[in-house]
Order: sequence, then C-alpha cells, then structure tokens
Amino acid sequence: MKVNTSMTITPKQKQVLDFIKNFVKNKGYSPSLHEIAGNFRKSVSTAQHFVEELETRGFLQKTDNIARGISTTVQQFGRIFKLGIIAAGNPIEPIENPEPIDVPLSMISRKGDYYALEVKGTSMQDDNILDGDVIVVRHQKTAQDGDRVVAITEKGATLKVFRNRNGKVYLEPRNKTLSNIYPKELEIRGVFCGLLRNN
Repeated sequence: MKVNTSMTITPKQKQVLDFIKNFVKNKGYSPSLHEIAGNFRKSVSTAQHFVEELETRGFLQKTDNIARGISTTVQQFGRIFKLGIIAAGNPIEPIENPEPIDVPLSMISRKGDYYALEVKGTSMQDDNILDGDVIVVRHQKTAQDGDRVVAITEKGATLKVFRNRNGKVYLEPRNKTLSNIYPKELEIRGVFCGLLRNN
C-alpha cells in the first residue's frame, strides 16, 4: 500500500472547503470565486487555485461555464475520530476528547472500524509520512508483509512496515538512519489507510 498523497489537504485548503460547505448549507447555492476571495481577503486567482487544488483531490466538483458551478462532494466523505498521538517507542497518548475528522471515503471504503492518530517523529519520512501528519488506520489484528501497521511491542507503540520473511517477523522503519525492530512481543492494532497533511 502506497501513501496516497493526492488525498492530503492543508489547513488553509480545509478552511476554504469549510467556507464553501457552510455557504451552500446557509444559502442553498455555491459561492462565486469573488465571494471566496473576499472572505479570505485574497485575489480571485488565489481563490481559483484553492478551488482547483480541492477539485484535484476530490473534495470539490466544478462545472465549467456555469455561474456558481462549484459543488462539494460531501457524499464522498466519512467521519472518524482522532484518538491519540503515536510516537515510536512510547505508548499511544490518548486524546482526552477524541476529535471528529472528515476523510475521503476512498480511505475507509472497506468494512471495518477506522480511527486516526497524529504522528510524532520521522521514522516513516521516506514514505512521506511526516511529523505532525494525521494517519487513518483500519483496526485489525493481522497484517501482511509490506503493510504499514500500528503495532505494540514490549517497548511501546510504533508505526512501521510489517515484514514477515520466511516466518521471521520484524518491523521496518522508512528512515535510512534507523534500524529494523525485532520485537519479542508484537500486537497489531491496525493497518495504515491514508493520511491528512497538517502542514
């Protein structure tokens, strides 16, 4: 499973998306580019850039040559909860009040229970999973070779690539400066399904 960077969204893009969704909810029609630009005190070209980026990522649909032709793809989203923070070698730090977040349904299309965790550290940076990112996880207790997993070892929780080579199980970081982990105890808590970029 590869990181689907096309599904990432920045905080500013989320602000624009939320504005469009609230505008449609309150007025019953879509905002114009001028109204989006005016709300954020940006140029029309900047507003258009945000709309195009959101369209590319599947958050918006835009009908050309039609006034107010922007529509949200709300039906393609699902809500899950961010439950905590995962940092290599530490227990998962639970969030006191789990935060609801909307994610593309393509990340949670299979049946099952999903949750999100905030990543701390750089052990998966070569897979473009960076410090501060929020990962979407499908809860399950098994994994296949090559899956990115949330795992609990005798040294704490971690996000790594699960490896099973000829019956030998280990966890592989995606950072060339770090070594493989050969745990004495291993419990799989879920498999990585996607990420939301926070910066």
